[in-house]
Amino acid sequence: MMKKELFPVSEGLRKYLRKYDRDIALPIVYKDLLNYRFTTALKDKNGKSTHWETAVYDPMDMEFLKEALVKTYATLKTEGDMSFIKHLEIERIDFCEFGNSIPFRIRVINKLNDNRDHFYIKSVDASRIYGLELEDMLSPNRITFLYHKDTLVEEHIPGIPGDIFLRDYMDLPETNKIRLAKEFVKFNERCFVRLLGDMRSYNFVVEIIPDIEGYQYKLRAIDFDQQSYEGKKNLYLPQFYKENFDFVEAVLKNLNDEVIAQYQLEEDTTMMYRVIASRERLMELLNIMIKDELSENYKVKILREELNAHYGTTVFSRCKTMGEVVKRQLKQALQKHLKQVQKIHKYKRK
Repeated sequence: MMKKELFPVSEGLRKYLRKYDRDIALPIVYKDLLNYRFTTALKDKNGKSTHWETAVYDPMDMEFLKEALVKTYATLKTEGDMSFIKHLEIERIDFCEFGNSIPFRIRVINKLNDNRDHFYIKSVDASRIYGLELEDMLSPNRITFLYHKDTLVEEHIPGIPGDIFLRDYMDLPETNKIRLAKEFVKFNERCFVRLLGDMRSYNFVVEIIPDIEGYQYKLRAIDFDQQSYEGKKNLYLPQFYKENFDFVEAVLKNLNDEVIAQYQLEEDTTMMYRVIASRERLMELLNIMIKDELSENYKVKILREELNAHYGTTVFSRCKTMGEVVKRQLKQALQKHLKQVQKIHKYKRK
């Protein structure tokens, strides 16, 4: 399987990460985890194979890893406060060759209450870092991650993987497909506006939230490797992936065109408010992003022409990098909502 190229972190992005406390020295580096002796296939609770394997290390290496990983977890979760680490233990280290960054998933257990948590250590990819930052600023979800040199540490994003949700939850009597369809429309819109690609069902999770009348749902991306990398416009729209057919079918069966347009407008407006709230930091990030190489040149040309056709414009023709395309896309998709918001605020001040 062809994997996406990993792009290095530029000096501009490194300075940005340092400024916002994303770049700090870590107790472990990605390469430390590569020294395993062998692996065993990891199966799910039903005994089926997964894409993950459990890594087995020499005892001396494992002692070092356990201590370093617990400290890394504390750095991620408590800003380096080590007063609680005596309660924590590393239960398992898994890795996945299927992912672009070949991630390691670390399972942490609290010995006092037997509670388990996970976090991830990955090789660095500038595309993923830009994706994480845009998710943090433009989505309803906050993201905690740390970077240093060749290592990326990310928190676990809770939820049911989309493909597992379709298999085990979609057809349950209590599943509210109207609410689920609404959230898929909003998720689809959000991915397109910020150009996050490859949102197949196994690259996002579904959160099920009990409510006073049944359940609410939230869809969250968990894979950011394909941030503004592909050339085809439709690859940034989750609705076009065959893996998401059942979500799309729920939309078509439960929502008409007018309601779909309403939910798209709601998401665009909410994103516009997020842009306003983080404008300075977002512009700082985008102005660094436009200088970085994040895809092949031919893909930039394809995407800018397809976006020109989509919007009936020529403004994307001036874009020479994927960063420029993202910046123009945000402006193209959200500018009209900014004008409406400014009009409302002007009216309120009178």
